[in-house]
Amino acid sequence: MDKKLELLSPAGDMERLRMSVAYGADAVYLAGQQYGMRSFAGNFSREELREAVALCRAHGVAVHVTCNTMPRSGELEGLPEYLEYLQDIGVTAVIIGDIGVLALAKRHAPKLKLHISTQASVTNYQAARAWHDLGAGRVILARELTLDEVAEIRAKTPSTLELEAFVHGAMCVSYSGRCVLSNYMTGRDAGRGACAQPCRYKYAVVEEKRPGEFFPVEEDDRGTYLFNSKDMCMIDHVPELLAAGLDSLKIEGRAKSAYYAAVVTGAYRHAVDAALAGEPLDPAWRAELDKVSHRPYSEGFYYNHPEQYTGDARYLRDWQVSAIVTSCAPDGRALLSLRNKFRRGETLELVGPGVRPISFSADDLADESGSPLEEARIPQMPLRLTLPCQVPPLSILRREARQV
Repeated sequence: MDKKLELLSPAGDMERLRMSVAYGADAVYLAGQQYGMRSFAGNFSREELREAVALCRAHGVAVHVTCNTMPRSGELEGLPEYLEYLQDIGVTAVIIGDIGVLALAKRHAPKLKLHISTQASVTNYQAARAWHDLGAGRVILARELTLDEVAEIRAKTPSTLELEAFVHGAMCVSYSGRCVLSNYMTGRDAGRGACAQPCRYKYAVVEEKRPGEFFPVEEDDRGTYLFNSKDMCMIDHVPELLAAGLDSLKIEGRAKSAYYAAVVTGAYRHAVDAALAGEPLDPAWRAELDKVSHRPYSEGFYYNHPEQYTGDARYLRDWQVSAIVTSCAPDGRALLSLRNKFRRGETLELVGPGVRPISFSADDLADESGSPLEEARIPQMPLRLTLPCQVPPLSILRREARQV
């Protein structure tokens, strides 16, 4: 198949960027320390942005920088210079949610591609056309659309306008992420990147004349979670997403771990490649998505209205990262960096860029000098271990959390 389908992965900081690139992203999206919708993701300083662009260019990966907050007038003064800097260091595209920011980008950074954020809630072809007429090369569609609606927008917009959509990750309870609950309850502005996620809190009722006395609001014996949404997972439907006319599949998660960025990117890399080749997806890659921290999965709005999840507000966390591969010889002898303690003889699972998950026993655990170890305990300590095969750097060793 000749059609190109971009896999767009999150990069909340340099570690997560390296993982997304290593595990097969065609493009990454990230933020500087201003104007991005995830102000608590870590994000990138000016010099780190330059380093990130250089790293991505070396691997043929595009860099999309989020500039999608809804800035107040007092926040606009530094924006022209910031946009000029992004252009100067070679950023591919800037993600924008505000029409005033779009005008500034066209004036001060005309070489940057302009992508319209999901914050703009593009739900119809007329809105997509209007953004295109204003200079946008891509719109990131609202998450509330069905696949049929995506296909209609594709059919009724210029072929020069790219369409991007979220396919995996957390679903905000509010329309296209526009919520004032955080502002009201905590003073943290969700429209400016500081959402406190009060939709995940557990709530009770207080009666006016009984201060301090809480009354549970119960959907079942575990309580209630009024706003909970399931996580989106569309890995089983990549061929349908391709057929609907999408140009880019976006993974949510700039505030999530480097492990999440690696495993989810790797799984969708295989799914995209299989769809483009007209082949079925190896079930091993679908299973990978159950090995990252997540809420119960759904297909978002693509086929039906997504169900509320009333069980609890917790994530499923059944696997733990044990170590990251620093280097590996052809015979499998590897140097590792420890993340969480494990013992000699324990069963670990190895996964890496292009490496199908393999279980093995950690039988020859040793310190950096080669002296045998019964247990590795100190985070970041270098280790030696023979792996089942040669794997690239940034491959991951993990184990089931219940073994901890």
